[in-house]
Amino acid sequence: MSPDSRNDASYTAPTAETSDDIIREAVEQILNAGVLPPIVQVGHPVLRQQAVPFTGQLDDAELGRLVDLMRRVMHKAPGVGLAAPQLGIPLQLAVLEDRFDVDPEVAAARGREPLPFFAMLNPRYEPLGTAKKAFYEGCLSLNGLQAAVLRPESVRLDFTAVDGTAQQRDFTGWQARIVQHETDHLHGILYLDRAELRSLSNNAEYSARWAQPDISHARQELGFLPGESDG
Repeated sequence: MSPDSRNDASYTAPTAETSDDIIREAVEQILNAGVLPPIVQVGHPVLRQQAVPFTGQLDDAELGRLVDLMRRVMHKAPGVGLAAPQLGIPLQLAVLEDRFDVDPEVAAARGREPLPFFAMLNPRYEPLGTAKKAFYEGCLSLNGLQAAVLRPESVRLDFTAVDGTAQQRDFTGWQARIVQHETDHLHGILYLDRAELRSLSNNAEYSARWAQPDISHARQELGFLPGESDG
């Protein structure tokens, strides 16, 4: 598949209606398009709506194909998570996977460890403890921007696996950040809603100035999150 296939002009992202029929039609359109769909960008209403809980709108085969397609779109982007609304599908489904090689110093500062692939339906999370950390985040639906977000360092996630089993897992560090970011997508929340806007940076400025293991230098120079001791 060519690198430009995701920008095929013949593909139109489905609108953000919330009926089961519309969800099924949106999924069928994407699965039968023959190309990887584009990632919906900020400004599309589907990113600001509460996604519909999964209640069996898709059969096992359709759900499996959608999860596989979402994983391929995520890898192509590339990213570490993708929510169904980012493909124009207002359904509470997201895929997550972090297999990137990261500098050991960065990994240690951010608590970043590999996250094996999994898909989650109808997720909810709650903080574990009171510790919070702030790091820069980006989003595949806000191309070219990053900002610092203060989030709980550890969370407990309740979700349904694609095989229908109820699951509960605890996450910490960067894995917890990914879980929170993707779950937020399913409730109409973007990372900028939680970000310190004084930290907002385009990718070039971030790479040139703020891509240290922690945010201490950016915080000092840009004047955000005063008094925080998150490093």
